[in-house]
Amino acid sequence: MALTPDAHTQTPGQAVACPAPVVVAFTAVGVAAALIALGLGALPPGARIAAGVIAGAAVILGPGFIVVQPNESRVLILFGRYVGTLSEARLWWVNPFTVFWRQRVSLRVRNFQSDRIKVNDASGNPIEIAAVVVWRVVDTARAVFDVEMFEQYVTVQSETALRHLANEYPYDDYAQDSISLRGNTDEVRAGLEAELQTRLQTAGIEVLETRLTHLAYAAEIAEVMLRRQQAEAILAARRTMVAGAVGLVQMALAQLADSDLVELDSERKATMVANLMVVLSGDHSPTPVINTGSLYA
Repeated sequence: MALTPDAHTQTPGQAVACPAPVVVAFTAVGVAAALIALGLGALPPGARIAAGVIAGAAVILGPGFIVVQPNESRVLILFGRYVGTLSEARLWWVNPFTVFWRQRVSLRVRNFQSDRIKVNDASGNPIEIAAVVVWRVVDTARAVFDVEMFEQYVTVQSETALRHLANEYPYDDYAQDSISLRGNTDEVRAGLEAELQTRLQTAGIEVLETRLTHLAYAAEIAEVMLRRQQAEAILAARRTMVAGAVGLVQMALAQLADSDLVELDSERKATMVANLMVVLSGDHSPTPVINTGSLYA
């Protein structure tokens, strides 16, 4: 995705790594200088002036110390200009004038659970759908400067992508080579993740995983669509049963013809086919009937 001319890109902040003893020594020197400057030490005026200068320098330079916690970053601003981001967990010393604007941004992995929203699927049926999005910030500059409140941005864009996804596919479809929300969870998840990553790239956010957590017909049509699903399932099962029965009848007729066990004319073959289709395609066990007469009587 191409950056707009006013887009920001994360850059390392200019800082000096400081061990803890340096801070302790700096604080001790500053306190001692302040006490001397206030006249608590028996020193000549020149020494007190020097101590005052040292104390003033400590007051000015002291705010430059900053601690970055694990999986945390600090975005630094100097007089309205972005000067970098600190991401390594340790004690740093930076330009002290950035103390007026330093924003803490968490780099931890976060979860967003969307509310159940009602939307029409590709067939026009109202459905309820919800999803969970696992994400994290990877570009703090874009997250802070290119969008307003990036957490809210994730919420709005996730719900928008979810609505668009529901409009793209039907809830359920028994047609071959068609993608449905209920029947193709992997394809639907991949499509949602790809679209959401495109939307959130502006905010410097990486989408780690998406998953549908709720998918159902809306309450007003749930009962009707359940009967439709049952009817379509029965119809699909009937097709399978009829196809299998036709194959068995063909096999039976071929074996009888090869064995010379009985000679069947066209009418007897038709009767046998009808009986076998009833037996093989019926819902209940057949009741045997012995025919002692003739078909031609």
